[in-house]
Amino acid sequence: MGGAVATTAVAGMELIRIGAAGYEGLPLAELPAELGQDLVAYEDLVFGGWDLNGDNLAVAAATHRVLPERQLEAVSSYLSGIVPWKAVASRQFCRNIEGKHVVMTSSHRESVAIIREDLAAFRNEHKLDGLVVLNLASTEGNGDKDDAQFQTLEQFEIALDGNDRKISPAMLYAYSAIRSGAGYVNFTPSLAADLPALIEMARREGVPLCGKDGKTGQTMMKTVLAPAFRMRALRVDGWYSTNILGNRDGLALDDKDSLASKLATKGSVLNQMLGYPVDDHLVDIRYYKPRADNKESWDNIDITGFLGQPMQIKVNFLCRDSILAAPLALESCRLLDLAQRRGESGIQRQLGVFYKQPMSAAGDAPQENALHVQQENLMRWLAGGAAEERVESAAAQRQMAPVKSVAGD
Repeated sequence: MGGAVATTAVAGMELIRIGAAGYEGLPLAELPAELGQDLVAYEDLVFGGWDLNGDNLAVAAATHRVLPERQLEAVSSYLSGIVPWKAVASRQFCRNIEGKHVVMTSSHRESVAIIREDLAAFRNEHKLDGLVVLNLASTEGNGDKDDAQFQTLEQFEIALDGNDRKISPAMLYAYSAIRSGAGYVNFTPSLAADLPALIEMARREGVPLCGKDGKTGQTMMKTVLAPAFRMRALRVDGWYSTNILGNRDGLALDDKDSLASKLATKGSVLNQMLGYPVDDHLVDIRYYKPRADNKESWDNIDITGFLGQPMQIKVNFLCRDSILAAPLALESCRLLDLAQRRGESGIQRQLGVFYKQPMSAAGDAPQENALHVQQENLMRWLAGGAAEERVESAAAQRQMAPVKSVAGD
């Protein structure tokens, strides 16, 4: 709750409420009336949550240095009234992020009970019509969702009773949200609600889910560029991506296990969009403290075109990490709330447009990653249609053959 993305989101909604900011950057703010009329208004959102640091949100937002002084001053009184609740945490899963504002529990069941009590108190205090739990915690080192204890709800319940060490805090929050009837958004790369057991429980409980890992900057650009290369039959021979950032997310990723979780989602999208494997697809992320929330990414793309001629494309994206992420997190909550009011449950495929590695259940077709196709899918769902991806033409689905070199003088 006191992180850079969350404080930016909360401050942004208050700035809009008081008329000190517009709706720029919010993807669904200017929908046609017939598509956006059922979404909860931005001004009606209320916020609460957990953090390892107990500072109020005014102090936290000032620390992250995302917002300029004039905007912080405008909402300081409001932010100072929001104090995070004590968090359930484990250094086993996130070694680089520490804090003393934690719940000391002796079992997974006790942790779940406390999380659910916090949710119930928040719902009652604000007399909420809907409730969504949004995971904006630091990236955890991932386990293996194929482990036996994660396959069915019965097995997961037994693992909870036994305080299984493979159950992470992210899983405990996801389980607690679903048990409380709250929609769950995983904006992180951490293994959480995408366990078969929790997907099963969400379907039973009538709870919608979405995630994972917000698609904000570099990967968003990949999901725009890669389909364009495919349309023009430009063969991608290699794609090198690197990032530097200095915020708390970057610090968490300075741990090799947390970094592995992030690289798995950032590196997963390219082959599916192109229709062939890119052998030299390299992704690198570095913690560089001086940049704080001002992330920079570089992409070098080597392509082959007509007559086997090589070319290169360079992309340099100097972005504001939380300024890009906060709107997608907010829109995910509004959409998940609408899905729940529509009586939908389980994975919400139409929300894949916001995520690097959109959730899929076992047996489901892989989700489409091309941004334009994902956007069409979301708009169709908002109009009252089913959350099904477009079936592309055979020509667009062709597997591009490797470019052959022809020797000559």
